[in-house]
Amino acid sequence: MSLDQQLKKKASDQVNEKGSIVKKDPFYPLYHIAPPVGLINDPNGWIQWNGTYHLFYQWMPFKAGHGAKFWGHVSSEDMINWKEEPIALAPSDWFDKDGCYSGSAISFNEELLLYYTGNVKNNNIREAYQCLAVSKDGRNFEKLGVQIEVPGGYTAHFRDPKVWQEHDRYYMVVGAQTEKEEGSVVWFSSEDLKKWQFGGMLADGFGYMWECPDFFSLNGTDILLFSPQGLSASGIDYRNIHQTGYIAGKWNKGTNQFLHEEFVELDHGFEFYAPQTTMDDQGRRLLIGWMGVPDQDEQLHPTIENGWVHQLTIPRELTYKNGRILQKPVEELKQLRKQQKYHLELNTQKIIMKDIPKASEIKLDIQANENVKIDFFEHLKLHFDTSTHYVQLLRPKLDGTGTEERVAVAEQLTDIQCLIDHSSIEIFINDGEIVFTSRIFAEPSNNKLTIQANGELTVWELAK
Repeated sequence: MSLDQQLKKKASDQVNEKGSIVKKDPFYPLYHIAPPVGLINDPNGWIQWNGTYHLFYQWMPFKAGHGAKFWGHVSSEDMINWKEEPIALAPSDWFDKDGCYSGSAISFNEELLLYYTGNVKNNNIREAYQCLAVSKDGRNFEKLGVQIEVPGGYTAHFRDPKVWQEHDRYYMVVGAQTEKEEGSVVWFSSEDLKKWQFGGMLADGFGYMWECPDFFSLNGTDILLFSPQGLSASGIDYRNIHQTGYIAGKWNKGTNQFLHEEFVELDHGFEFYAPQTTMDDQGRRLLIGWMGVPDQDEQLHPTIENGWVHQLTIPRELTYKNGRILQKPVEELKQLRKQQKYHLELNTQKIIMKDIPKASEIKLDIQANENVKIDFFEHLKLHFDTSTHYVQLLRPKLDGTGTEERVAVAEQLTDIQCLIDHSSIEIFINDGEIVFTSRIFAEPSNNKLTIQANGELTVWELAK
């Protein structure tokens, strides 16, 4: 048995041994992608291939912590029911022995190609290689080894290739750190997905490392999406340890000029990082992110006691309007609505509901520009103050030392949509103009929702 086969078998044995304990955790999600055991982080290889959605993810099967990452793999016909597929990649070769790091997928000649970063550490010296694996059936992958090495002028913090096609040419963006230890994104191009030509730096300007870049167009505007590290908090902005956002503009590939606007945070919640997008056969730009942040108190998550940590976001459809990206849950998720628990007209009086399911959808259509207060399970609070225009999300700190908050600004609120899944909440405000993504570790037996607003409230219980 090869080392690759040994590692995959060891990981599969771990799932068989401990997976049932993980699934019984009251915090384990119903409809989000979560690890069968161990740790999940960045979504990888997000693609619709031969009509089926495929999603790969960074995975450490042997502990609820980081280490030499595998690529886990799930597939779906509807983005609701996800099927566990065989492990796609294991850290088994000299060029990826310390981790098969993040990357992307593309279809070529009826094959599914995975580009990823091989992480290598020898005597604490880091090496990084952009590697390729190929599959004819979308389930079993053959590694073809190193395709790109780190170009001059950059450190070995050089990773997370995202590949796409435009007309008859292929492009790749890679997250990078310059030798001056400044964050950036570089790009390559190819005619055949084999020989890659270095195009230079696409963008830079702040932070010490830019991770998980993605490049696409929305409504005629070019978008560079990435996760910069090294931004300091500034007022209500950049409050997580590391951020995720985008710059929008126009990229002239001939001159390599990317004229763009300022960096905009994509999500204002406590846990959101490393998103990746794909275009499906309906022409939708679909995003999935990691519901976590590197270096941000994950050792305090209560799920670690049951051998797992983190999950991914729901799939979201992106649009671009008035100079901003809007995010909305994909239409398919409405199929989760099992029954309507409540449909109420609110008139600013406080309403208390004591039987809100921990897998539920809450929709509030606001009829007057007044203050809004929502208390989820006596744990998480969402407030809107018309005098400050602040939308404020508050929750207990994971270490139990007090309360923490995240804040966004809105002239007024028109609607709020919340998708709750046992230990997570995704809040979409004003048709997806503002989004908060967060973990919520409320007491499992607490099903209380308190709301004070002026509008129409609907609550659905969700089930597969």
